[in-house]
Amino acid sequence: MRFIVFLLIGLLIRYLELSLRPLAPKPAQAKPLRNVIVIIGDDHAAYDLGCYGNPVVRTPNLDRLAGQSARFERAYVNSPVCTPSRQSFLTGKMPHATGVTLLSSALPDTTYTLAEHLKMKGFKTACIGKTHFNSALTHGFDELVWQKEYNEYLKTVRETLPSTIRFSQAKHPWNDPVQVFWNADGLPAAHHDEHDIGTFFANRVNDFLDRNRANRFCLWVGFKEPHAPFNFPIEYANRYQPDQLILPTGSPEDDRYEPLVFKPLTDADRRGIIRSYYTSTEYLDKNIGLILAKVAALNLTNETLIIYLGDNGYLLNHHKRFEKHTMWEEAVRVPLIIRAGVGKPQVINNLTEMVDLAPTILAALGVETMPGLHGQSLLPLLTGQTTQHKDLIFSEYLPDNKAMVRTAQYKYVFTNGKRDLVMGYATGNPPAGIHHELYDLQRDPKEMTNIFGQSAYQKVGLELQKQMLAVFRRTHPNESLVSKNQSVDGQLASFCEPPEGERPDDK
Repeated sequence: MRFIVFLLIGLLIRYLELSLRPLAPKPAQAKPLRNVIVIIGDDHAAYDLGCYGNPVVRTPNLDRLAGQSARFERAYVNSPVCTPSRQSFLTGKMPHATGVTLLSSALPDTTYTLAEHLKMKGFKTACIGKTHFNSALTHGFDELVWQKEYNEYLKTVRETLPSTIRFSQAKHPWNDPVQVFWNADGLPAAHHDEHDIGTFFANRVNDFLDRNRANRFCLWVGFKEPHAPFNFPIEYANRYQPDQLILPTGSPEDDRYEPLVFKPLTDADRRGIIRSYYTSTEYLDKNIGLILAKVAALNLTNETLIIYLGDNGYLLNHHKRFEKHTMWEEAVRVPLIIRAGVGKPQVINNLTEMVDLAPTILAALGVETMPGLHGQSLLPLLTGQTTQHKDLIFSEYLPDNKAMVRTAQYKYVFTNGKRDLVMGYATGNPPAGIHHELYDLQRDPKEMTNIFGQSAYQKVGLELQKQMLAVFRRTHPNESLVSKNQSVDGQLASFCEPPEGERPDDK
C-alpha cells in the first residue's frame, strides 16, 4: 500500500513539472498589414540583379530592398510572356483558366481580380504603368495611368536635346532591323531623365502615395523597363562597356534551333544588346528607389507589403536568343522580393510560382481569400511557420503549344509540334510532331542536354508527364472536354491549344 502511495505522489509531481514547464515558442503570427505595393519589371530575369549574383549590372535599390526582405531564389512565372503572366498573378489563376494565353488576349470582363476584391473591402486601388489588359476595362482599379497619360504629359514639356547624340528610333521588332529594335548600339531615348517614361511613372506613383497615405491601398506599378528596345534616358548612355561583357555560350542543339531573326547578329551586336539591357535595368532600379524613398518618407514602411518581381525572364544570348517565349530557366525564373513591413532578411529556396502571389497578398493584409485560387500563400514561409511549400511548379506558352513542369531536380517540357514558333521567332527547323524535353538541373543547370527517352530517366519523364496532366485537369475550366480515353500525349496536346477563337500572334 505504501508503495502505491509513493508511486501516485511521484506521478503527481511529474505531472505538475510537465504542466508548469513553459511551452516552446511558436512562430509569431504576422500582424495584418494595411497596404500592398506590387512593382513589376518588364522582361526582368532573375540573373539580372546584383542581389541574385550578377557582378556587372548595378541595382543598388533592389539590392537594398532584398537585404531587408525575403528573396525567393526559385520563383517562376506561369507563362513566359507578358500578358498571360501579368493576368495570372492579378487573378491567382493559371493562364488557361483566365482565358489569357496569348500576348494579344484581353482579360475577360467576367474575370474577378485581386484589385476588384480589395476594392470591395475598402482599399483605394491604382495601376500605374503597363497593364496588358488589352481592353478599356479597369478590372477593379480606381486609377489607370499608362501611355496615353505620358503622351499628354510630353505635350507640356520643352526639352533641349544635345545635337551630338544619336537617339533610339526603334518602333517594331519586325519592321526594324534586328540590331535597331534590340538596340545593339546602346542608344538612349530622346529624353532627359526627368522627362523619361520611367521617371514619369515613379512620380505618378508617389503622387498617389501622397494622396492616399491615410487610406488602405493596393498599388500596382508596371514599369516598361528593361523590355526591348531597352529604354533609358540620355544620362544613362555609355554606362557599360560591351567589350567587357561575357557572352553566354550555346550547344549544337541551340545552333539548330536558333531563330532566323537572330542569325545576322555579330558577337559585337550581341554584347551591345546586353549592354542596353543592363543600362535599362539600372534606370529601372533608380525609379524603384524613388518609390521606396517616398514610402519611407511617409512612414508607410511598417504597414506596407512591398513585392518586386519580373513578369517573365529574358534570354541574353542564352541558347543564342534574345527573347522570352521559352521554358529555359532564364525565361521563366524571375526575381521575387517580398518585404512584409519590417521583417528579417532571408533567402527562400522553395519552389514558388506567381499564382502564389494573390493568396499571399490577401493573407498578409488579413483579407478573406478569393474563390478558386490556384496558388498557395507564401506567408507561412515568410513568418517561419513552415519550411515546406510545393514540390512542383507549372508554366505554359500556348502560342507555341508548350507547357512545362519543374521539380527541385528535373524539368519536363511538352510541345505538340504544330507550330515553328510565333511572333517572328521561327527557326526554319520545327520539331516534327510531339516533342518532349527533360533536363536534370542538378547535373545540367544550363539545360544543354535533353535526356528524355534515355532509359535511366524513362520513369522520371513519364511521371512528370502525368503530373503536368494533373495540373491541367485540376485547374482547366474545360477539362471535361478533353477525353481521358486519349493517350497522355493526346490529352496534353489538346490542353496545349489556345482557347477556341484565339489565334497565336505570328508577327
